[in-house]
Amino acid sequence: MKRYLLSVLLPSFAFAEDSLNSGDTAWMLVATAFVMLMTPAGLALFYGGLTRSKNILNTMGMSLGAYAVGTLVWVVVGYSIAFGDGDIIGSGKVMLMNITSDTLRGSIPELLFVAFQGTFAAIAVAIASGSMIERVKFSTYIVFAALWVALVYAPVTHWAWGGGETLNFGEMDFAGGTVVHLNAGIAGFVVAMILGRRRDYGKVAIKPFSPVLVVLGASLLWFGWFGFNAGSQLASDGVAASAFLVTNVAASLGVIGWIIAEWLVYKKATLIGGASGAVAGLVAITPASGSAGVDGAIIIGLIGGAIGFFGVAKLKNMFKVDDALDAFWIHGLVGIWGSIATAIFIAPYAMSEGYNISSQLLSQVKAIGLTILYSAIATAVVYFIASALTGGGRVDDESESRGLDETVHGEKAINL
Repeated sequence: MKRYLLSVLLPSFAFAEDSLNSGDTAWMLVATAFVMLMTPAGLALFYGGLTRSKNILNTMGMSLGAYAVGTLVWVVVGYSIAFGDGDIIGSGKVMLMNITSDTLRGSIPELLFVAFQGTFAAIAVAIASGSMIERVKFSTYIVFAALWVALVYAPVTHWAWGGGETLNFGEMDFAGGTVVHLNAGIAGFVVAMILGRRRDYGKVAIKPFSPVLVVLGASLLWFGWFGFNAGSQLASDGVAASAFLVTNVAASLGVIGWIIAEWLVYKKATLIGGASGAVAGLVAITPASGSAGVDGAIIIGLIGGAIGFFGVAKLKNMFKVDDALDAFWIHGLVGIWGSIATAIFIAPYAMSEGYNISSQLLSQVKAIGLTILYSAIATAVVYFIASALTGGGRVDDESESRGLDETVHGEKAINL
């Protein structure tokens, strides 16, 4: 996303000329396909494996629905709000007005940039679904997803990447630490608080349907994240290669950090824990993926995995909010860590002249605070609108008890 690092890392390529580069374009086509895979496949399997057997399809359907609805809203109005002209809010590109196949964004077609950014919008609202599963109406969530992409995700994106300089604060967020993960984590947490706990939460054992699906889903997320982070350079160059490498390193260390913490507390090393640690490591490195070196990635990923574990194992019980699949603790909390770590673990070759860690930390904290405040308030408003439009946001007691796969979709995940 942030092209300013390109001039620091590779001066000869500073601010690519407005001419099509076939290598950059080919890479971004692949990167966009990578990120697309993350939502209806990777996240759907990850979340589906974590939920109970009676709600697998409903949970996976939220990821599929989020991708479809998010894509529609993005091309109609979301992209215009996020990357249109304007300081606080963008405009002028509704229905991709005035964008043709010849219009460029740096060295790639702008239409490709639209598609790439659209996959980010879709996965952000899909991440938030993990906090509200097993009790939110499917219709409410679909309306919520459409409104949230336009009214919450797109404005935050504009401030960070789209030209909204007044509310940028000089934040460094290479691939979406605050824009995607903190934003989505806060959104999910707010809706979970409004919905209330599941009826049997704390009364019966709530066991994941399939650790196998969780690991498979996490692996697909890991794979797609290479496009997520390395693709955010918007070029096929050394910065993209560095982002690719540190993404892999941080994810691996996230696995290690989570498992070490889990072993110290429970004397067990679970595969669900390892898979969750991988996601935590990926979240942590996302904002720093264009500026951190391997040494920084090791620390960021290791601590990210440990923070994710303690958030889920300890802090979640203190807050007593039924964040069903821990979207806030893995994406929101770890996203905060990643944003702060971005200012600390910047590689020497990525530092601009006169770089000041204290000043950058303040910028990161301001951006974190704004994202939390705006996302929390705007998400609550969006949820109440979606709830009103669909006759209430929570399913009835019978549907919740029987499971949403049968009562909402008329299907079962497995027919024996």
